[in-house]
Amino acid sequence: MIPTGPQRFQFFRLSPFRQRYKMPGLLARAQRILLGNENMDDYLMRPAALPTWGQRTALRLLNALGWSLRFKSLPGPHGIVVVYPHTSNWDFPIGLLAKWAVGLHFRWLAKDSLFRGPMGVLMRYWGGVAVDRSAPQGAIVRLAQTMRAAPWFWLAITPEGTRGYRPHWKSGFYRIALAADVPVLLVALDYGKKVVDVTHTLTLTGDEAADMAAVAQAYDGVRALYPQEAAPIRLAEPPTPNDGTRKEA
Repeated sequence: MIPTGPQRFQFFRLSPFRQRYKMPGLLARAQRILLGNENMDDYLMRPAALPTWGQRTALRLLNALGWSLRFKSLPGPHGIVVVYPHTSNWDFPIGLLAKWAVGLHFRWLAKDSLFRGPMGVLMRYWGGVAVDRSAPQGAIVRLAQTMRAAPWFWLAITPEGTRGYRPHWKSGFYRIALAADVPVLLVALDYGKKVVDVTHTLTLTGDEAADMAAVAQAYDGVRALYPQEAAPIRLAEPPTPNDGTRKEA
């Protein structure tokens, strides 16, 4: 017999592995069936459906700020997370609350100088990954190897690289994803709808034009807090053999 009242969704308990990777989507679907609401968004996360106090609290805080969170199960234990658009300091607390609500450990990049001394211990504990910016090509190979060797490694990157306007995205996320042969999760911070969307994943083909067109389609209609500062969704042009310019990471 299916329980009623606040315990009714405990009927749908899953194994620890499935709780981590699958539960939000499945519980949302269970809610729709039980409540008979065919218009309910399968991917819209609700505090009551989350397994831990910390996740529920983070989502309630996010909701209190007027934001909602959509989450779809990740396609595996490895990948690149692209966060766009990034035009405001508000992006960090909004994204952090969403991360805590999802309850998954995402890593992030920072220059290696920040990891020296005692501060490095904290940086790594918070999910930081040191990168040597003086050797970007070597860093990409090392990151790809580290990612594939780890049991769980999703790396978050803001491809704009700055809150101010720039005419293109940095290409590091693209090259790391290809080198590691992992999917790309396209996270949208949509200030127009006040939605953090974590539902779009993309497998890169190596055809840069086609891949970036698919990325642009996924972000179609997403509005930054400061739209004039959002970078166009395209990678920098590769340097010509004679210009002596190193391609951006």
